[in-house]
Amino acid sequence: MTYDEMIGKAHPARTRKHPFDREHRLQCSCVRWFKLQYPQYAHSLFAVPNGSKRDAVTAARLKEEGVLAGVSDLILLKSNRFYGALLIEMKTDKGRQSPAQKEWEARITADGYKYVIVRSLEEFIKVIKEYLSDL
Repeated sequence: MTYDEMIGKAHPARTRKHPFDREHRLQCSCVRWFKLQYPQYAHSLFAVPNGSKRDAVTAARLKEEGVLAGVSDLILLKSNRFYGALLIEMKTDKGRQSPAQKEWEARITADGYKYVIVRSLEEFIKVIKEYLSDL
């Protein structure tokens, strides 16, 4: 199944796509591919819903519960020979990390985790295959 087929299946065509929508669609395609290719690890890949707009009360409550600014979009909680987990930040072609994301990346890689920025389904597939080849 191609990237375009996967996107078309999940969402009907729209006239104008915002960067967040493209990032969302990319992430959905990547997760769908992963679950089809690695059903035995499907429970180990999960999203961190940090990036949506919220009212001040909800944001404060989530922060109290432990939400951290800058945390990656996806976490593959599966160690390999070199890393304790794979942390994946989804970005469009023109998307850039926020200062909080850069800071979190620096801290988490210093702790021995692998952090990557993914901009396409093909790149996601390559990263996942390489990471899991080192189990």
